[in-house]
Amino acid sequence: MKICLLNDSFPPAIDGVVNVVQNYGTILSERFGDDVVLATPHYPDGEYTGYPYRVIDYPSIDTSALASGYRTGYPVSFKENAELMDFSPEIIHTHCPFSSAIMARILREETDAPLIFTYHTKFDEDIARAVKAKMLQKTAVRAIVNNIEACDEVWVVSAGAGENLRSLGFRGKYRVMKNGVDFPKGRVPAEEVREAVKDYDLPEGVPVFLYVGRMMRYKGLFLILDALKKLHEAGVDFRMVFVGKGPDAEELEKTAAQYGIAEKCIFTGPIYDREVLRAINTRADLFLFPSTFDTSGLVVREAAACGLAAVVIKDACAAEDVVHGRNGYLIEQTPESLCALLRELVTDLDAVHAVGERAMEELYVSWTDAVRLARRRYAEIITEKRAGELPRPERTLGDALASMASETIADINRFFKLPGQMAEEFREDFQGMLDNILGPKGQ
Repeated sequence: MKICLLNDSFPPAIDGVVNVVQNYGTILSERFGDDVVLATPHYPDGEYTGYPYRVIDYPSIDTSALASGYRTGYPVSFKENAELMDFSPEIIHTHCPFSSAIMARILREETDAPLIFTYHTKFDEDIARAVKAKMLQKTAVRAIVNNIEACDEVWVVSAGAGENLRSLGFRGKYRVMKNGVDFPKGRVPAEEVREAVKDYDLPEGVPVFLYVGRMMRYKGLFLILDALKKLHEAGVDFRMVFVGKGPDAEELEKTAAQYGIAEKCIFTGPIYDREVLRAINTRADLFLFPSTFDTSGLVVREAAACGLAAVVIKDACAAEDVVHGRNGYLIEQTPESLCALLRELVTDLDAVHAVGERAMEELYVSWTDAVRLARRRYAEIITEKRAGELPRPERTLGDALASMASETIADINRFFKLPGQMAEEFREDFQGMLDNILGPKGQ
């Protein structure tokens, strides 16, 4: 198949959705032999070559201060849209409802390829943090929902994610398509674990708790610290390892110091080596993930791949498929609830490890299996489209604007390909005009 993936984040930005699109791109290309192009906004220090799929990075502006470290792409950039049109995908799959969705809609107008959207993140909460005015929040959420409803098919990564999408006003149908884990199932050998954690103070016999992800308040990280403060005051020894980066990392470290538990908390910063992450998951006794923000909790299943049980909030999306005391643990969203559970569990870590083993067997889903299911659905959608059985969403003003942009880009692109000096001169003048308007890519 010829597949176009789009997402608003890509390395050096690291988050769960980046992990998703990278695994889609790699597995579709290497295991199934598909021709894959991935479009993403440009980051000045990004590297866009060396992947088993082609990456097209388009101009972006720096909105990192407003958008928690992310840049915003310019989705009507001529050159990159023209490249995607020339690629002529059979299926378009966007993983973000912002610039990626706009670019995907423009591409669909030219190619008539079916457009899939996957809902990964509670964007209303992101918007509420970035925009304080309630009216602007509602307007932004409505624009997002309009982008999503314009797609031919909508996927969600969990039932809870679907419920959240409904709460935003989404009126269409959706299909649950779970994400996978790129860790192989199994614990890392002891020798490799010792090498990976040799620089950290992790004494034998002392319980080790782990969190991996963005250092953001909404992930429940201060709930963890509040619970650990109570655990410390109760005389329980432990080590807490935080892996990741984010805008709240400095405040977390300061809070740990204020609570008198700084020596028991280890902040590693981001770790990009997946084998080292596997080793750290193997070394830990319990994974703490008290987040109600995440729609999937991919890190919970990564922990499970290593035989590590997780503590999650009851009824949160990350708690789907978790059975308390069997393959994980459920708590209320309070420090008291987490502290009480930890005080109980540290008295019998062998039982905790047995729960982790069951998590490995019951919660683990490989990325290969997840992408195989997605690819099977791609094929079904393409067949339905060719047979005239895929209903097109009701056209809106946004579709008319996407069509106008698509036609303009396609017409200019066709002129550029004409032989002769006039086309060559026009190409140079047009690109110079764009450079003057947009500036160098990624500034």
